[in-house]
Amino acid sequence: MKPALAILPSLLLLQASLAREAKEFDNDINYDEQKTPHYSLPPLLVTSQGRKITTPEEWHTLRRPEILSLFSHLIYGRVPEPSSPLRIEFEVTGTNPDFMKGRATRKDIKIHLSNKNGRMAMHVLVFVPNKATKPVPCFLKHSFHNTRKDDFDAALLRPGKLKNGWPLGEFFDRGYGFCAVYHEDLIRHNEIEFLHSVHKLFYPRGQSFPKAYEWGVISTCAWGAMRAMDYLETDHDIDHTRVAVMGHSKMGKAALWTAAQDQRFALAISAQSGCAGAALWRRKSGETLKKMVTRFPYWLCRNAWKFVEQEDDLPVDQHMLLACIAPRPVYVHSSVKDTWADPRGEYLSAYHAGEVYRLLGMQTLLTEEDSPPVGKALIESQVGYHLREGGHSIEKFDWERFLEFADFHLQPKAP
Repeated sequence: MKPALAILPSLLLLQASLAREAKEFDNDINYDEQKTPHYSLPPLLVTSQGRKITTPEEWHTLRRPEILSLFSHLIYGRVPEPSSPLRIEFEVTGTNPDFMKGRATRKDIKIHLSNKNGRMAMHVLVFVPNKATKPVPCFLKHSFHNTRKDDFDAALLRPGKLKNGWPLGEFFDRGYGFCAVYHEDLIRHNEIEFLHSVHKLFYPRGQSFPKAYEWGVISTCAWGAMRAMDYLETDHDIDHTRVAVMGHSKMGKAALWTAAQDQRFALAISAQSGCAGAALWRRKSGETLKKMVTRFPYWLCRNAWKFVEQEDDLPVDQHMLLACIAPRPVYVHSSVKDTWADPRGEYLSAYHAGEVYRLLGMQTLLTEEDSPPVGKALIESQVGYHLREGGHSIEKFDWERFLEFADFHLQPKAP
């Protein structure tokens, strides 16, 4: 039996339970802080062999690689070596120097991926403010937008619909470039087959489905962002040493995993990333591992399934993922009504990650007792955070805080 077919019985069971789980949505989800179970987090600064980490060098050479390996094999899945050497080529398929009436130059980029198994391409958009001093710092956004749609510009700039678009004018005015990476060129939003995704370029003969410890959807999105960074390193209009990676919801999860693995990214922003993002697994508040693998079975690797309702057995928790970004700045955004993402758990994850930042000589302003007041942003801190009113979206208030955080840490040149 082929590996993909061997998985089908489990997949069918998961899909059959989807409707049943949806009916239970309001009955079995904990949103009450008083009912959050007692938990103990895995120590950040003690190795699996019990060695205490006391210096930055020990963190970088011992504990950080160990933590990344655990996340790679147990949560997100590692990227295997391709079965034959992968060729990566960049093509600028279009340039528009008059984007937004001349405020910026738009570049359409195609990244070609090929080897003996086949070929495919991913699309990336890059916007560079025309009046800014080059090279410019840049935001790289894990995007749900299809960058190839004919009506993309109209959707992007739809008046009064900021939550559905990007405030590019504000980025340009502050001297930032903007890069959008559309991941469905590589993998579908809720992939269940992995036959037509980028995985096909990596399979050895006879394999047709990722192994239990190999990359799921989120890890694939992170890999795609790294290929976009490969391109940005060749673009002389972009300062590739000052690139902030960001994402919202599922893509907020991907942004954290991207930045943790790839130290080329200077800053990371996670907006309402929740379960498998910034929120702590052990709190079991809002979305849980069980709910995630039921609705989105392969966002994580299959090894993660082993810890359903056994989160306390995980040798990692999400504060450790944020800590792996240190000493680079990281920003976490939550919302009051986005209880599915467990805003308190997101905040506590950011707080506990501060232990590593302090070891590395960085300042953090978060305290364990209370989250910051609603609407107050912690900007002048290596670990930033804000909680706002409202639900699951990125609003004007959020974009402004993200830019302020980048202004403080990346210090862009004025246009």
